[in-house]
Amino acid sequence: MTHPVEMLPASEPPGTATCLPSAAPPPPSSDEDFFSSVSVASTCSTSSPSTPIPSPPQPDPQIPISWPEGGTLTLAWVTDLMLSFDWASKNLSPAELPSVLPVVVFDRLVLTASKILHKEPNCVHIDSGSGLGPDSKVVVVGDVHGQLHDVLFLLRDAGFPSDDRFFVFNGDYVDRGAWGLETFLLLLAWKVFMPNRVFLLRGNHESKYCTSVYGFEKEVLAKYADNGKHVYRKCLMCFEGLPLASIIGGSVYTAHGGIFRSVAVTPAKRAKGKKNRKIVLNPDASALFLGSMEELLKARRSVLDPPWEGTNLIPGDVLWSDPSMKDGLSLNKERGIGLLWGPDCTEDFLKKLNIKLIIRSHEGPDAREKRPGLGGMDQGYTIDHDVKSGKLITVFSAPDYPQFQATEDRYRNKGAYIILEPPNFDIPIFRSFEAVTPRPKANPFYDFEDCIDSDEELDLASMAT
Repeated sequence: MTHPVEMLPASEPPGTATCLPSAAPPPPSSDEDFFSSVSVASTCSTSSPSTPIPSPPQPDPQIPISWPEGGTLTLAWVTDLMLSFDWASKNLSPAELPSVLPVVVFDRLVLTASKILHKEPNCVHIDSGSGLGPDSKVVVVGDVHGQLHDVLFLLRDAGFPSDDRFFVFNGDYVDRGAWGLETFLLLLAWKVFMPNRVFLLRGNHESKYCTSVYGFEKEVLAKYADNGKHVYRKCLMCFEGLPLASIIGGSVYTAHGGIFRSVAVTPAKRAKGKKNRKIVLNPDASALFLGSMEELLKARRSVLDPPWEGTNLIPGDVLWSDPSMKDGLSLNKERGIGLLWGPDCTEDFLKKLNIKLIIRSHEGPDAREKRPGLGGMDQGYTIDHDVKSGKLITVFSAPDYPQFQATEDRYRNKGAYIILEPPNFDIPIFRSFEAVTPRPKANPFYDFEDCIDSDEELDLASMAT
């Protein structure tokens, strides 16, 4: 069994632990056995959060997974799903996943989760009204991109969601990694089990366009064959229900890409004899202003692909925007959608919402190497803007990303997550971790040699169709 790694300051990364891959084909007998084989990543932090309490041993996973009688999920059911997905990734081919999770169970899980997600507002508030208290902690997670085994490690390292441990996931659960479907379904299971402790936000990859380019669609079709189109459609419908942002403790705003514009609409003059006034978009495209919380709450998020033109621009901004070191708010021409914003806009946004932190994700090591002036993603996080009213932070939780890389030299970045603690939840504790090794062998579900790693140069015509 792998022993915990001593926690060190972020400037002194520990060595990487190693272990031999499990040679036993049967499912593991308990979650202790399971985590002794997967938790071979090392961690470091800028503070010393308490060591997670081990979960009690669980019985053998029941394969195939069945939906519980009465439809109420339990901790045992969710951890059994984790065990089963991990075991299947090492012992079964992708096409055998239905023997672990039959499509009828998939349907029940996704339908139950979708009903919960679609009822949530565009911006979920995590505060005393939702159970946040003096003993609570909030874990904020960035992109995970189908890297199932790193997600399993992260959950174990941070501690499972519980009454006093909240999780906010900042999107990008799928694409590029080989286990996007298992990763997304696992997080949906946690959401169904603890709907007021686990919050799943939408990333730009939770869209029809990205999943058709970066592998998730082909992954689903490969794993569920004749039922693949059905499973993919259900996932897309679930994506539409994912909230766009969160406010934690009244002090922290989190979203996948970042901040958003005010979508100014002006009432045209009422023509004689007409009862209704025509609403038109402000034609002055150069007049960009920060949006308000009221505008965010009114935006229509139930779209397969966030539009880059028209009046419903806020979802695209929230999911696709990037920070810049240059002051001002401008269109994100590199991506073709969303915004670029400078330190002055971060200051204004913090003051406007009366908060201290913005935590966003969206940029891995591949994107950051093309962004002059901004920090790299070697440690899994960067502090991009440090202004009078607070900070802008980027957190990325997929270590050694991307899983499939065309060049011989890999980025070998660490992943990270952030812990927020009382009383104000506005002082971030960073926890970096290395990738779980060895990863099970897998084939990519997209042409990674020809895909643009940083999501740039979008084919907007394809998105429109």
